[in-house]
Amino acid sequence: MEPSTSTSVNKVKTKQSSRLSRFLTSRKAAPYVFVTPFIVSFLLLFLYPMIQAIIMSFQQVLPGQVEFIGLRNYERLLNPEFYRALLNTSIYVVFTVLILVALPVILAVFLNSKLLKFRNFFRASLFVPALTSVIVAGVIFRMMFGESETAVINEIIGFFGISPVEWRYGSVSGMFLMVMLAAWRWIGVNILYFLAGLQNVSEELYEAADIDGANAFQKFFSVTLPSLKPVIIFVSTITIINGFRMFEESFVFWQNNSPGNIGLTVVGYIYQEGISQNDMGFGAAIGVVLMIIIFIVSIIQLKFVGAFKED
Repeated sequence: MEPSTSTSVNKVKTKQSSRLSRFLTSRKAAPYVFVTPFIVSFLLLFLYPMIQAIIMSFQQVLPGQVEFIGLRNYERLLNPEFYRALLNTSIYVVFTVLILVALPVILAVFLNSKLLKFRNFFRASLFVPALTSVIVAGVIFRMMFGESETAVINEIIGFFGISPVEWRYGSVSGMFLMVMLAAWRWIGVNILYFLAGLQNVSEELYEAADIDGANAFQKFFSVTLPSLKPVIIFVSTITIINGFRMFEESFVFWQNNSPGNIGLTVVGYIYQEGISQNDMGFGAAIGVVLMIIIFIVSIIQLKFVGAFKED
């Protein structure tokens, strides 16, 4: 190829690349370029699996055989085992929302105070559990809350004259273990959300409250909490969703054999029926019902806190 021909080809390529660059950075195309990764991931990782799960919920799926059976899988949900799983999950959601919203708000206010020494140390210490594997944390909790008299927690309560507790064999104590493990892991993350929200609270509001003679509690309820409302809505919403999707906290304590189903959750029931029992159609039906429950509860919660209001 002659030098002149090679130069002309390079010029054409340069012009094409510059045109592509101008197109991608133009005001009309740039928004679509930025949202394309989200749209692709949403279609491939959420919408397509959701449609497939809905279709599968009307099928009986056996190795090499798929048969449409109508609403039969949904009719099978009317059983005591599913009711127990739904009850356990609902109780878990209520307690985790109460703990993982209220406690992080209070701790974030203290950690945001300039009077507190070693603030960064305490922030890092509270966030470390979120970096720990739930399996490792579950093993540690199982050792601490063991059934023997020599277990750490049983020895502590023994100093107060309380008999050793079989923590993993009671419905109340079992729920306590799951909630404690979730709270220990996620309090630090929620504290960071609220700390970020506190940075946007205007100091002028606190100064005006001081002029009006407000004390610390009045400033907290009249200035801090209203200013943190968007963060509270966000944290409570993701806590509700994660609560209904909970699986690991139950699995590390009992796998699939909790006594009297005290640790059975809806996602655990999906795993038990869909994976362990190889009943994918029934597991898909449970998943669809769970998706509907999460959607309805989230909408009710957002409506209750006024998230849909224009202001």
